[in-house]
Amino acid sequence: MGMNKVVVGLSGGVDSSVAAAVLHDQGYEVIGLTLWLMKGKGQCCSDGMVDAAFICEQLGIPHHIVDSRAVFQANIVDYLVSGYESGVTPLPCSQCNRAVKFGPMLNYAKQELGCDRIATGHYARIRYDQISQRYQLLRAIDPKKDQSYFLYDLSQEMLAGTVFPLGDQTKEDTRRIATEFDLKTASKPESQDLCLIEAHGSMKTFLEQYINQKEGNIVDLDGNILGQHQGVHHYTIGQRKGLGIAAAEPLYVVKLDPIMNQVIVANRLNAGRSDCTVSRLNWVSITEPSTPIRVETQIRYRSAPVPVNLIPLEDNRLKLVFDEPEFAITPGQAAVFYDGETVLGGGIIEKE
Repeated sequence: MGMNKVVVGLSGGVDSSVAAAVLHDQGYEVIGLTLWLMKGKGQCCSDGMVDAAFICEQLGIPHHIVDSRAVFQANIVDYLVSGYESGVTPLPCSQCNRAVKFGPMLNYAKQELGCDRIATGHYARIRYDQISQRYQLLRAIDPKKDQSYFLYDLSQEMLAGTVFPLGDQTKEDTRRIATEFDLKTASKPESQDLCLIEAHGSMKTFLEQYINQKEGNIVDLDGNILGQHQGVHHYTIGQRKGLGIAAAEPLYVVKLDPIMNQVIVANRLNAGRSDCTVSRLNWVSITEPSTPIRVETQIRYRSAPVPVNLIPLEDNRLKLVFDEPEFAITPGQAAVFYDGETVLGGGIIEKE
């Protein structure tokens, strides 16, 4: 396959546009590829496809559009609905990156375009470690834009075939480069972290299309009724605002019980947990450990990594024991393990 050829995933945003422009300027044979994920308004849908096509026209490169709506529906929409119905708060982005974007894009590049490398506008870095003979995933240089948390589920094959042109620069650098290339997307606003919110207006609006609203009780840890909720799926662990209840101290959601149709709340002191179980593991930069190890763990995208003891269990599961009780450990979200800037692996937090 052509070593000088690279397929760039174009969403229609400034980041992927700059990734394509930079690689094209460096002399690579760049091919634009946009995945059609869903109908309606949104950065990665109809509006995004138009802007992606315009960027390809600006750069003078071919543009391919792949209808990925069925794949997105099965792997993301159905996954989200099922998770919310069961009382967890799913993280669709890591699932989407592996099952909808990187894997299918790499396959399309190889099978249809004779190319074994793809590039995206993600802020992360990849290096090959000669000692372990593994591709390692690293945080981006810009801590404010680092997206390694969402990429922990990528396989070695995917990392081997992926380039992140923006990993060594800041968002300000990206905007500057876009202006220098006079790209149409140079001043385009930032997209939402979740494309479904952008397309539907809110997660609540999206879920209402799939899950019937069933009102129930908001209760404390002793079972005392404090108020009414509008459907368990509209709440998440750690939530304080929008509960519609009066109390002498701030109360937070600590548990969702779809069986009893209850939202359980408690004060902040009782909203922390000292451990959790993680499953659906993917080990990125190291092989699966067989004995306990000390790592830093990030349990949500915007949270700071904290030190934990990682204890391997059976059936591709592990236990995380935190030094201090951690606030709002949320089932369905990812726990991603780091050693400094290196992503060791990650998995999905299980319900208690």
